[in-house]
Amino acid sequence: VSTTMGALILSCVFLLGFPGNLFVIWSILARAKRHSVTTLIILNLAIADGSLMALTPFFIVYLVSKDWPFGLAMCKILFYLCLLNMYASIQLIMLMSVYRMLAVLWPQRVTRFSGRKTVTRVVVVVWALMMVASIPAIVFRRVGKKNNSNKMVCDSVHAGDDQSQRQTVTTLELILGFLIPYGVIVFCYIRILRRIRQTRFGRRIRSENLILAIVVMFCIFWLPYHIINMVQEKHYSCHGGLDKIWQSSRVVTSSIAFFSSSANPVLYFFAGKSYIRREGMAFMARLFEGAGLDSMSRKSRQNSQNSRDRDKEAEVI
Repeated sequence: VSTTMGALILSCVFLLGFPGNLFVIWSILARAKRHSVTTLIILNLAIADGSLMALTPFFIVYLVSKDWPFGLAMCKILFYLCLLNMYASIQLIMLMSVYRMLAVLWPQRVTRFSGRKTVTRVVVVVWALMMVASIPAIVFRRVGKKNNSNKMVCDSVHAGDDQSQRQTVTTLELILGFLIPYGVIVFCYIRILRRIRQTRFGRRIRSENLILAIVVMFCIFWLPYHIINMVQEKHYSCHGGLDKIWQSSRVVTSSIAFFSSSANPVLYFFAGKSYIRREGMAFMARLFEGAGLDSMSRKSRQNSQNSRDRDKEAEVI
């Protein structure tokens, strides 16, 4: 039942998420007239999500056949890419949240460290670090027979064998893929909401709801996956007792986690539907152009400059 549900979920994810993320990438590259910092981060997020969606057909075949027919190399590569894109997605969402906080709290200063070159370098560093952090997926994956049958399974080599290795990999995945980035994200939005309550211009930040929805969706879809990881780890450390829980839930929670990568284009669609009649196929590009806080920062700086000019005129008078 769990493998059937997992295959159905992944099929829906692929049909929805793969073309959706391709459309986001095309909208930014071909239709967006101005590439803001937010747009650049969303582009990389769509690349990470789209790459993850492109891998789902392999896992659908795996779940339907209950057999791994792709060999050892693909076992290591596919799970490495899955882990990499999971890390990259949450780290990019964290980076976007940090930028929103800086732009809201210090709009006059944010341009000093938010130029396109600077942000591009930061994004490249994030990808490089996540590539290194995902290496355990290559090191510890292996292909073997399942329960002494002729069926093959792509599994972690340390499962049930080396408790310290298993704990290290699971803990690293939890910390880098959830705890640290979500802690930073929550902190950023607490600061943003406090400033919005204190200032009038904060009410004009329409895109805050969109970015917050992306954050909430990622939490909803990935939290069950990490919980089952902890249940599985508890099972091994206690030498049994929880096997039915994590074995029956592993496939479903892993498949649901993929939904986070297909949900973002849907959120973009509903957030930008007011642009559809006016902009047509370019509606999403206009949404992303309006979502950047760069324009708001410029307006804030312009207003502050106008205010200073008026003060100088008053002094002269």
